Amino acid sequence: MKIIGVIGGMSWVSSAEYYKLMNEMVEDRLGGLHSAKILMYSIEFGEFSEEEREASEGDWKPLRNTMIDAAERLERGGADFIIICSNTMHSSADDIEAKVKIPVLHIADATGEKIRTRGFKTVGLLGTEYTMEEDFYRKRLEERFGIKVIIPDEAECEMINTIIFDELCAEIISDDSRRKFIEIIRRLKEKGAEGIILGCTEIPFLVSQEDVEIPLFDTMTIHAEAAVKYALDDE
Repeated sequence: MKIIGVIGGMSWVSSAEYYKLMNEMVEDRLGGLHSAKILMYSIEFGEFSEEEREASEGDWKPLRNTMIDAAERLERGGADFIIICSNTMHSSADDIEAKVKIPVLHIADATGEKIRTRGFKTVGLLGTEYTMEEDFYRKRLEERFGIKVIIPDEAECEMINTIIFDELCAEIISDDSRRKFIEIIRRLKEKGAEGIILGCTEIPFLVSQEDVEIPLFDTMTIHAEAAVKYALDDE
């Protein structure tokens, strides 16, 4: 079994859920008392939030350095590959791969594979403003998997971003926010989306498949499944 190197802490809530999911998946696969081999480096979210603010103002160096440092610590600790517990911070995946000798299992690739198995050509993307509006995520899906990605309008993107950081990262689950997400999902479906990517690892705590008819792609669960499969591919 390979050792999964986990960069967590960008939100400890989703990092804890990743840990739980991967251990449950290994137990389901191997049975008995088996669990995953996990080495986690948890970034302190308060300091990281300040680095995110600096990045939003154009200075990406502190944030990139933090992510690379986390990856290098995991490599030195013996991890066989790395996963990042954040869709947004996969913007650093290429920088990390350039500095370490172990693979980074990209969340967009795992999600793209899952979408491709459904035969979908157009999907909606929900996430932080950065994930939705920048091209590091959408371009990867479009170029590697031939998937067209559509996003909400500017006001909706801003509202989604606010709910993620002000509520979900603080474990605040609001029925009003759930209704807003469901309405945005409905509008994306009207624009041609065949499925919706929950492209922030906190969103599944708010919206589930039971809330909507259109298929949802829970990137946290998809990523955890891909990590376990990669870790056990020789088992």
